[in-house]
Amino acid sequence: MRIAYVCADPGIGVFGTKGASVHVQEVVRVLHGRGHEVHLCATRTDGPAPADLTDVTLHPLPPVPKGGAAERERAAMAADAHLATVLESLGPLDLVYQRYSLWSAQGMAHAARADIGGILEVNAPLVDEQAAHRDLLHRAEAEAVAAAAIGAATAVIAVSEPVAAWARSFAADPARVHVVPNGVDLTRITPGPRSPGGGPFTIGFVGSLKPWHGVDVLLEAVAGLDGDWRLLLVGDGPRRDQVDRQVAALGIGQRVERTGAVNPAEIPGHLARMDVATAPYPPLGDPYFSPLKLYEYMAAGLPIVASAVGQVVDVLGDGRAGVLVAPGDVAALTAALDALRADPARRRRLGTAARRQAVAHHGWDGTVDRILDLAVPDRSGLTTTGVRR
Repeated sequence: MRIAYVCADPGIGVFGTKGASVHVQEVVRVLHGRGHEVHLCATRTDGPAPADLTDVTLHPLPPVPKGGAAERERAAMAADAHLATVLESLGPLDLVYQRYSLWSAQGMAHAARADIGGILEVNAPLVDEQAAHRDLLHRAEAEAVAAAAIGAATAVIAVSEPVAAWARSFAADPARVHVVPNGVDLTRITPGPRSPGGGPFTIGFVGSLKPWHGVDVLLEAVAGLDGDWRLLLVGDGPRRDQVDRQVAALGIGQRVERTGAVNPAEIPGHLARMDVATAPYPPLGDPYFSPLKLYEYMAAGLPIVASAVGQVVDVLGDGRAGVLVAPGDVAALTAALDALRADPARRRRLGTAARRQAVAHHGWDGTVDRILDLAVPDRSGLTTTGVRR
């Protein structure tokens, strides 16, 4: 197929290091690896393409200039018209795959006009999120964009049920909204022995340093551990200074390693340094995320200690692939980590079960296949004349 993959979100560098960037790369990697001709339309890149994606054709979209919220919002809305021009210039396409962003509906509009498949991937209720955590001055316009994009899509792919419920509130046909959780590259991330050198019991965290990831709770929990241990924090984010201050205040600076931002290709090496991996989310009102870190931990065959929130419960709820603790409960997190440190056999059992579950249900290949099946159910013998809706 000839596929246009669209990421018009000015906050996501498609070749960057944060979770959303990895998500884009993984979906494009699967599509490209299947022999499809992929055209990547993106507002921001944050660096060169990974080596295996250098022959994916990049079509830059206009950047959104810095300035006040009103100016940025108007510029982002105006930039969507340029996306329509770019898609027209590509000639006949079989599919438009768009990562939903706050101000862009032209990807799905183009698919509808061309009578081809249109996949809208929705990772968060962005209108509500923007209004709650940032500035949103043109809310009615943002809701109109969401309704237009969701209404025009052949299939709307939500990463969790709460996201799907939000998308259905804008959908002309709610039956077109489907839940497909995130995945993991099972070839890139595999179980392996600890890196040479052994060393103390290592507790790991991968992710951005943001309030809703609960790193402050994790620091309090590990500070309560006795004996020889270390904490490996892989990632960067706006709370880096608060993390450093808390580490100093707790007197655990010699035991904590913070890597800063790392290239996705480096993640497997850091996972191999961990004995236990954590997802210590605080109490959240309506957790809607599908955490990439959870699937990466599972693919690496690591035992996991995670907060019992949202989709984490669905994935680890039976207790065979990880340990669930109450969100924000420092003492429970400390106890769970201490118990796993004392029980290597249980760690092995949990890690083996986690890898098995990742292989059975969460590989990106199978995830992308499920998504394509929803929008383009019959791909055999397809030509560039287009897919009937």
